[in-house]
Amino acid sequence: MVNFGKVLVSDQLEEWKEYYINYKMMKKKLKHYVQQTQNGGRNHEQVLKEFSRMLDDQIEKVVLFLLKQQGHLASRIEKLGEQRAMLTEQSDISQVSQVREAYRQVGLDLVKLLRFVDMNATGIRKILKKFDKRFGYRFTDYYVSTRANHPYSQLQPIFKQVGIVAVAGALTRNLASLQNHQGSFTSIYDHPSITLKDPVIEQINHSVQKLTHSTTFLKFLGQHALIVPEDVQTSSDDLVDDQSYHFMSLMLNLVNTFLYMVNTYIIVPTADDYSVSLGAAATVCGVIIGSMAVAQVFSSVYFSAWSNKSYFRPLVFSSIMLFSGNLLYALAYDLNSITVLILGRLLCGLGSARAVNRRYISDCVPLKIRLKASAGFVSASALGMACGPALAGLLQTEFKIYGVTFNQNTLPGWVMCLAWVVNLIWLWISFKEPDHIAKDNAANTQSSDSSRRRSDNLEDGLAQPLLTEENERRDENVQDDDDKEEDRKECHKPATSLAAAYRLLTPSVKVQLLIYFMLKFTMEILLSESSVVTSFYFNWSTGSVAIFLAVLGLTVLPVNIIVGSYITNLFEDRQILVASEIMVLIGIAASFHFTSSYSIPQYVTSAIITFVFAEVLEGVNLSLLSRVMSSRLSRGTYNGGLLSTEAGTLARVAADVTITAAGYLGQSQLLNATLVPSLVICLASIAATFGTYNSLY
Repeated sequence: MVNFGKVLVSDQLEEWKEYYINYKMMKKKLKHYVQQTQNGGRNHEQVLKEFSRMLDDQIEKVVLFLLKQQGHLASRIEKLGEQRAMLTEQSDISQVSQVREAYRQVGLDLVKLLRFVDMNATGIRKILKKFDKRFGYRFTDYYVSTRANHPYSQLQPIFKQVGIVAVAGALTRNLASLQNHQGSFTSIYDHPSITLKDPVIEQINHSVQKLTHSTTFLKFLGQHALIVPEDVQTSSDDLVDDQSYHFMSLMLNLVNTFLYMVNTYIIVPTADDYSVSLGAAATVCGVIIGSMAVAQVFSSVYFSAWSNKSYFRPLVFSSIMLFSGNLLYALAYDLNSITVLILGRLLCGLGSARAVNRRYISDCVPLKIRLKASAGFVSASALGMACGPALAGLLQTEFKIYGVTFNQNTLPGWVMCLAWVVNLIWLWISFKEPDHIAKDNAANTQSSDSSRRRSDNLEDGLAQPLLTEENERRDENVQDDDDKEEDRKECHKPATSLAAAYRLLTPSVKVQLLIYFMLKFTMEILLSESSVVTSFYFNWSTGSVAIFLAVLGLTVLPVNIIVGSYITNLFEDRQILVASEIMVLIGIAASFHFTSSYSIPQYVTSAIITFVFAEVLEGVNLSLLSRVMSSRLSRGTYNGGLLSTEAGTLARVAADVTITAAGYLGQSQLLNATLVPSLVICLASIAATFGTYNSLY
């Protein structure tokens, strides 16, 4: 791992050397603070004050120099503007060219300044992160919130770059004007879609985009999928280059995600009717829907482990299992067997490769497009969730071929069988195993052959890892002792079991997992019992239920756009979290059947409130989870994505079991009986949130 302190020294401009943050000094001070607090020489409050003052001084040094350089650039642009104004009355091509080159030279100096800001901003972020890890609490959130939101903020020029962007705008506008000197004068502000084809401007735009991170919505969706961690690594840390990245393999993972979500929800509108046609109660639909989630509890673990060695084989296995499961689901009608029906859904759950899809995007997609790929993962899930019920609504027909029945109950199974066969063929033809997987497999094969040639003595087998560790230690001697301790002992040792992962869960993480459990439980209750409830109270047809569920599913992406692009810029995540939990609570409470009559407006309105704010809650919840979760849970088999998947899957299982159990009370009592647990869990999650509120940033 490259030492940032060395990168800072090697990349800094010699003439600006004294104006960079003194990262090495701050790192030594931090180590000294740790020793003093351990020896009792200083308390944490004293350390916080002194460290804050030191960091304030460093930032002030950077900001004052930045403002000074911005002033120089602005002065040069102003003088060039006077020359450009004189050229409007004459058409001397040579003078136009000279002024244009002068503007470009200012642009190159601006690129240097942008690089200066980038290096310092990275150093500030890294030293704050290092402080958090050494002292065990999130000082970063306090420091940034108090400094960035202050009227006299000195962080704003570094992290918002308002002044620099204004200089970049002036340069772009004037160069565009000079480029059009012989023709019409098109303003970049009147036509923002027009891009100026100038190499210097392209460098500036690239640098500004890198600094401003103009992907707020995509980053929100990435964290929603728990793919992109809060502390996004820099490009120098990215292990996936453009040559090894394979677009079609990414597309196949997104297709797998989409088809799995379609497969999950395509049976919801007809599950109650299917169970009745096989001689079971309508509320057995909870078991039918939930059996897929039961199997997913186990499949998530082995798929997560399998993705350490391959991506192709798990995806092939997933397609085969889902084809087999849907085949049994479709044949259960003619076999008149509820057992075959449930077995088919269990096989579908065993084919859940969402852990593989997440892992592929996280590990095998270049950093510069990983946010877009993560957004694609969430979008594919949302689209599949909407398309499943909508597709079920279109399959309202009945016919037989060679004695095999095709109707609204069996057609979802047959359609998904065909879809998974096509997916399997496409996968076999187009998928490419990532280079690092292929290299690891080749290394393992070579190691295996080598070990067979060596003696079978156990001591020989133990010698190789010791030698490897010794080489690693020798290679890492270039880093400071504190870097080795932090990076190797803390960051690079993933949890090796569910028990080890659980021990890494802080109270804040446990509360976020509880919230995730609550929202998945509530959504599963709403979706899975919708066909039974609406047919009992409103006599809705399967088509009406399908339209209702499709409309709910279509709200997912617009809600994420609004939250990711706007709401998260106005409020803290923890504020949105609490507000969303309260709105979900209101939606649940409004769903209860209190009076003698139960109206469609009451049901639909309460369902939309519950579902929409549960979606808002999910995005913010997983974003917070990615921040408060240990870095050791960001990799390996037992990672944060697996833990959240397991929490959500267990919630779905519990919800479907609740629906089936409540069915014994009769359909008239089903709604209220299933809403009571949702209400209790929601109240518990709100109470737990307030208990850990100050630790959530």
